[in-house]
Amino acid sequence: MTALPRSRRYLVLAICCSSLLLVSMDTTIVNVALPAIRADFGASLADLQWTIDAYTLVLASLLLLSGSTADRIGRRRTFQTGLVVFTLGSLLCSVAPGLGWLVAARVLQAVGGSMLNPVAMSIITTVFPDPRERARAIGIWAGVVGLALALGPVVGGLLTETIGWRANFWINVPLGVAALVLAAVFVPESRAARPRRLDPVGQVLVVAALLTLTTAIIEGPRRGWTSPLVLGAVAVAVGAVAGLARYEPRRRDPLLQVEFFRSAPFTGAVVTAVAVFATFGGFLFLNTLYLQEVRGFSPLDAGLATLPLALAALVAAPLSGRLVASRGARTPYLLAAVGLTAATLALTALSASTPLPYLLVVYLVFGAGFGMANSPVTNAAVSGMPREQAGVAAATASTSRQVGSALGVAVAGSIAGASGGAIGAGFPAATHPVWWIAAACGLLVGVLGVATTGRWARGTVERAAPLVDAAPGTAPTGAR
Repeated sequence: MTALPRSRRYLVLAICCSSLLLVSMDTTIVNVALPAIRADFGASLADLQWTIDAYTLVLASLLLLSGSTADRIGRRRTFQTGLVVFTLGSLLCSVAPGLGWLVAARVLQAVGGSMLNPVAMSIITTVFPDPRERARAIGIWAGVVGLALALGPVVGGLLTETIGWRANFWINVPLGVAALVLAAVFVPESRAARPRRLDPVGQVLVVAALLTLTTAIIEGPRRGWTSPLVLGAVAVAVGAVAGLARYEPRRRDPLLQVEFFRSAPFTGAVVTAVAVFATFGGFLFLNTLYLQEVRGFSPLDAGLATLPLALAALVAAPLSGRLVASRGARTPYLLAAVGLTAATLALTALSASTPLPYLLVVYLVFGAGFGMANSPVTNAAVSGMPREQAGVAAATASTSRQVGSALGVAVAGSIAGASGGAIGAGFPAATHPVWWIAAACGLLVGVLGVATTGRWARGTVERAAPLVDAAPGTAPTGAR
């Protein structure tokens, strides 16, 4: 692809970021509307978990497929298709007559969303070939991630209180149409020089593993951990993971590129993304319910209460991108660990009368830690990887984020519900075990940040690069 002028490159970045704004904000904008949805449809805590996780699970399941498909048939074409499907799904969500219909429309939304974020990232990687400029672009991208995820509750609260919860989905329609037109005019088409073949068996196994694991976590407290549904789901999840471990290394073009994980920074980025987004997903899910159902906040007030989180993420994410470009990933990783751990430890004392200023400081610290984490994760996922496989590498990183978010909501809701905290007076105390687990995740981010940014880790990147570069066209030993 011919190098684009600087102004055109940043215009493409803006268009790609608009898709990220849609998909990422939709992950969180619905959170603040959960009490209203619960009231309209008579939903249980588990039903609310599915309203969130139906979206994130499908995203996680299809991101790898969408990334490799884009590398094969064209990134702009896949990007535009995703915008159409996502916009249609949003429209259907806005008119859903019942909870089942809403969850089904969320699935359609996610199918479209899976074609946007990893494909947009691979477009950015292609458009910005210079490593330092690409790092700055990724910093901007990460800033939009933090801003979108954090502003979702604020925008959702405003729309829910002034118009109704359905407006949280209406807003996507004009934004989706505008992004579709701009992509057609300004985004160049690109493909991988050596596109990967489809892996239907691997795709089915990924869907089976994620869906059944989440089903077991969400339905366990409600149906009983020894119920046939839960035991069957656990068995299928274990079998699917075992099948992936045995099948994928034997394929010439696997859905999950095992060679990527020979790079310690890449592996650390994937695990870090799961930890960070599990913490974020659980944090937002429980705090939204706490503010409205326990403290009696209106949707708008609950959204505004999380504004410090949004502002801190907005400041921290671009700063993190600059730190990655100038000093490497270790410093932002450690700052992220400090913010996430400190904030979640502070919530282990949460009660129905916790002072609001205390909560606002906690949200501020959490937002700063969360904003610091995105840029080093994204940069580590694509740095050192061949540009021809940018879609797959970016999709793997995006998948880890969505897996983390889905698991965070599932685990947080299940622990709070199992502890007798079905939304009511006992809810704050029931969330305490969740905050201890979240603090452990924060500490894990710091440990991985140190372990994957030293000389040994850089050596693994150098040793992995030839294997990754050869993987699409050369079968590993035993491939068939």
